[in-house]
Amino acid sequence: MEYHWLKTFCVAADTLNFRKASEKLMVSQPSVTVHIKLLEEYLGTPLFDRINNRVTLSEAGKFFLPEAKQLVQQSESSVNKIRSFAQGYRRKWTIAISPLMAETILPYFLKTFLKRHPDLEINIRVEESHLIEELVDTGEVNVGISAIDSQKKNIESISIYEDPILFLMPFDGFDEENGPPIDVKEILQKNYLFTHHHPVFWDELLLKLNKHVVGLRTMKVTQAHITKRFIQEGLGVSFLPHSIVRRELIEGKMMQPHFDLFDLPTVSTFIIVKKKSVLEEEFIAQISKYYFG
Repeated sequence: MEYHWLKTFCVAADTLNFRKASEKLMVSQPSVTVHIKLLEEYLGTPLFDRINNRVTLSEAGKFFLPEAKQLVQQSESSVNKIRSFAQGYRRKWTIAISPLMAETILPYFLKTFLKRHPDLEINIRVEESHLIEELVDTGEVNVGISAIDSQKKNIESISIYEDPILFLMPFDGFDEENGPPIDVKEILQKNYLFTHHHPVFWDELLLKLNKHVVGLRTMKVTQAHITKRFIQEGLGVSFLPHSIVRRELIEGKMMQPHFDLFDLPTVSTFIIVKKKSVLEEEFIAQISKYYFG
């Protein structure tokens, strides 16, 4: 029983259309028909019912489909493992990281960590913070980097750094000495405020803002990198952790006016881990020493 027969059957069963299956598999439609026919002959039973040029799964096809998908998955997994081995990888490690954290931690830290472990194949899963703890708990990932502290007793959470929240607006073209004074209350009243790109501080912050600013207009933008782009394009203002806007501030792509309405919060970044082997211990120790400000 050939892998290509099984793969073709799985795709054809999902599409119930041999032409669409051929497009997905990037083979000719006659090839799809031949693969299905050879598989049916090998199994000794029809896998599809063909009526008036339409195909549906037979009872045997419905029964066999989960088995075929499992065989395809096992085959592909084995191929991936041997290819990793051939590339020099001897270990596999998966990190779950929130989109927000990916903009700060990975570009600055992961490169040096990989140099110390050339035999380590690292897979990165970008997941929302509220999902990361469960992925660590089930063993789907080895380590999580999250904006949310863990809640489960069997999961360890290590705070690796505190990040001040800054008020950001588009660059106005003036330097700090020659520019006109900036009234943050007026800026907030005249511009859209982009919210909810961080899972922790927004509810409390909005309560405080609404007490100080009349007519606040908000726009929910759930990804920090989109929020940064919107600010740079002059579409509005927002509050963001310092670590993810450090470069934009240095390059003059946005600006941080003095915010004096109330004290802004800080947020933490956490390593989420269930089992700590030597590799996890080293990862935590090294990343805890790194500066992300």
